[in-house]
Amino acid sequence: MLNIDKEMSKAYSDNGAFFAFSKKQFDEKALPDVKYARMQSGLICPKANAKKLNEQMSRILDEGAKKVLETNTKREIIWYELTNHECQITYDYSDAVNAVRIYNITEEEIKEVWPDFLQHCQRNDLF
Repeated sequence: MLNIDKEMSKAYSDNGAFFAFSKKQFDEKALPDVKYARMQSGLICPKANAKKLNEQMSRILDEGAKKVLETNTKREIIWYELTNHECQITYDYSDAVNAVRIYNITEEEIKEVWPDFLQHCQRNDLF
């Protein structure tokens, strides 16, 4: 649905950012004499570029969300995120709540779709 990976990857690359989840990974990718900032979800970026990267990521997400909302209903977006995060398996939709924030979809709107989603999963043995 929201395919922004290519644009995000370019923004990371353009700003010297990379993902590292351990000291070993950080050491393998970090350049000497560069000060880094830890951003989110393992994302590391040179401090000098962190603000610019944040602005680019926000723009990419905003533009992507607008495109998705032009061609999908809120219900379709919610259903996609519930499925994408396998919420029927965990019986917890909190990951979907976080994922739909960029579309200005509320938890209350997810709660409205949740029973239909679970029934669909039960009828189709999607557990």
